[in-house]
Amino acid sequence: MRTQFVIASTGLLLIVAAASAVWPPAWLSLFIILPLIGRGVADMLQTKQAIKRNFPLIGHARYLLEMIRPEINQYFIESNSDGRPYSRNDRSLIYQRAKGELDTLPFGTQKDVYATGYEWINHSLAPAHPDEAFARVTVGGPDCTQPYSASVFNVSGMSYGSLSKNAVLALNTGAKMGNFAHNTGEGGLSPYHLEPGGDIIWQIGTGYFSARDRQGRFSEAEFAKRAILPNVKMIEIKLSQGAKPGHGGILPASKLTPEIVEIRGVEPGHDVVSPPAHTAFSTPTELLQFVKRLREASGGKPVGFKLCVGKRHEFLGIIKAMMSTGITPDFITVDGGEGGTGAAPLEFSDSVGTPLNEGLSFVHNALVASELRDRIRVIASGKVNTGFSMATKIALGADMCNAARAMMFAIGCIQALRCNSNQCPTGVATQDPALVGGLHVGDKSHRVARYHRETVKSFFEVLGAAGLQRPQDLKPWFIMKRVSAMEIRSYADIYPQLTHGQLLTDPATTGMSRAWENASATHF
Repeated sequence: MRTQFVIASTGLLLIVAAASAVWPPAWLSLFIILPLIGRGVADMLQTKQAIKRNFPLIGHARYLLEMIRPEINQYFIESNSDGRPYSRNDRSLIYQRAKGELDTLPFGTQKDVYATGYEWINHSLAPAHPDEAFARVTVGGPDCTQPYSASVFNVSGMSYGSLSKNAVLALNTGAKMGNFAHNTGEGGLSPYHLEPGGDIIWQIGTGYFSARDRQGRFSEAEFAKRAILPNVKMIEIKLSQGAKPGHGGILPASKLTPEIVEIRGVEPGHDVVSPPAHTAFSTPTELLQFVKRLREASGGKPVGFKLCVGKRHEFLGIIKAMMSTGITPDFITVDGGEGGTGAAPLEFSDSVGTPLNEGLSFVHNALVASELRDRIRVIASGKVNTGFSMATKIALGADMCNAARAMMFAIGCIQALRCNSNQCPTGVATQDPALVGGLHVGDKSHRVARYHRETVKSFFEVLGAAGLQRPQDLKPWFIMKRVSAMEIRSYADIYPQLTHGQLLTDPATTGMSRAWENASATHF
């Protein structure tokens, strides 16, 4: 094609020269033709991209089509149910509920109910009318002096810096309107989290943003200064997250503004990388001592930790540390490997970390079997977006659920898959002022509040259809799953439930005996 490009360019220039001799204004076409020829020559001379080198000028079409491939998939190729990570049906439901529009589905389900993986909840012939007063969950163990009455559904961790200031303002304003909590993510406690006055779960990650000294170490003085703020209701120590467990967080330098530098206490001009591991503790016992330290420094507020389950003996080591020290967190947030607002390497997104159902069941069972469950609330986080998905997590042992991507959809995210490029077209996940300005805080905050309200309402409708009065009445045998074309099993069969104290009295029957034997309170 390079030869053809040279011949065509030469011929076109000769045609213009001949035409100009007859009709002088024809030379004006060179203002268009010469830049195109120049671009083509540059393509032939560059060595980085073979497509452009072999197909000068027209090779750009390949990169243009690749750039808009997600949009082409979304609008012209995907069916209503096969989009990833969220299908069009899922996105549409969130949009409809956020906007207060009709959210019912006509003409029956579009799912194949005989396909492997299909799930449903068994309903009752005596439906109930559960009281939505049960939509509040008190978080705070025996050592907590400022327990928090949390909603059963809250905003999961998303950092300012990864999200725009308008997105954070909209989420927190919506949380204020709907009386639910907004997790800051590990990026620090920004003015935009505090300004609207919504309840805050302050997440402390490995970078200790907003609670660190200039060397990046945890500073109790900086922590205490912010932890006592009335907006801050709970403190969450992030051990790992579903998007990239064991990897740490990344904020590209392109999204690093002077304001973010000040909020986080980092150096400008470089990618901000949260280290994979904490420096304030290195053993299960030290983790629990850190929990106690934060609880005391915050004035007795609930303190817990978040993790995506990995090696089971490490979590069981934390259980042993709880038993030996008497220190327990007020809550544990279980993130699933399918979670992920954070950008991550493909290997981590696809192949590292336990999915939520398996991780949640394990954590719940470990706490029950070690006689610690009644002291600790469990929060489920990972692709929770409907009342039914909430029911499945609570049936497996969660007390509450958090959502991140669903809340992004509520404020306008279109799943453009550009969160890590600073080019989010809706202004949600970017620091580009021109794009951020398109996200109207007033309108989007109402959408967040409506989406939360309607999702909690749908959860209680599902609960009532099952004939239950309270979320804690949901049990795993209510949820059914088609595991093959000819076999159906309940969650109780797929995720067997342990009994109170079973790990202490008869560990050989728990399926955790080897991990329990290898678990240590003194090292991970």
